Amino acid sequence: MRKDTAADQAATPLTRQTADRIAEHISSNALTKGTRLVERSLAELLKVSRSPIRQALRLLEREGVVEPAERGGYAVALTRAEITKSVTRSPAQDPLEDTYLRIAADRLDGHLPDRVTENALARRYELQAGQLTHLLRRMAVEGWIERLPGYGWEFQPMLTTTTAYEDSYRFRLTIEPAAILEPSFVLDRAALENVRAQQQRLVDKDIWTIGNAQLYDLNSRFHETVMACSRNSTFIDALHRVDRLRRLIEYRRTLQRDRAIVRCTEHVQIADLLLAGHRAEAAEALRKHLATVSEEKTSHAVALPGDVPVQ
Repeated sequence: MRKDTAADQAATPLTRQTADRIAEHISSNALTKGTRLVERSLAELLKVSRSPIRQALRLLEREGVVEPAERGGYAVALTRAEITKSVTRSPAQDPLEDTYLRIAADRLDGHLPDRVTENALARRYELQAGQLTHLLRRMAVEGWIERLPGYGWEFQPMLTTTTAYEDSYRFRLTIEPAAILEPSFVLDRAALENVRAQQQRLVDKDIWTIGNAQLYDLNSRFHETVMACSRNSTFIDALHRVDRLRRLIEYRRTLQRDRAIVRCTEHVQIADLLLAGHRAEAAEALRKHLATVSEEKTSHAVALPGDVPVQ
């Protein structure tokens, strides 16, 4: 997403920081394309004057994140998924993937405090300023760290026990099949065909070349796309929050790739049922899919950092 243009390089630190925070706001709140961004509201939200907001929006327009609105001002040009995709590249393309996963592991293992500074992270992981900015942007878009007002960053809550992890799957078993059967369910055919194609590419060959983080993003995107068709904002928000909480654990508990191919194939089959209008069958297939994945990921899993030893 970020391009090192001459205009970007000329941006003041405050403008760059404000632009990053606006992008994080778009992502974390899942704002849809065309949503109008009001300068006054953004200034109140980010606790800055309208001048840096205006400059930041111009910078984000150059980066393609926002675009001119019909009645003046700016509107969202990229969805949360597109912003995530633009900052989450495959390991072969991103030399910082190993560092990203080290930070995730250190946070999950309790080696990083709730609040950190950029200087502390740069020293600990031997990162240059541009590298750190890229990683922080990626973590913020993915929802497991947030910028503090003025200074520093704060890691967000996450699942840290086996019980909580298993509970998250039982919760998903309840809401995801039910969402397909909601009276308000309206199939977004274009969106579903897009994620189906992503899953088919995983089945065909891509599953062997992508990293755990990207695999998690593609799979959670499939489930969230199906959920979005329910038009039930409570369900949609609940799944999004659970996906954030379980992200770091999933990096460790991603299925062996031969098993993951089976699960991605099930995603394709669920999509086909929905595209054919067979909602009841799709809901049952999704329930069976979640039950099987949960069993596979929890039956032979190692203990998590927050687990209490049995006395």
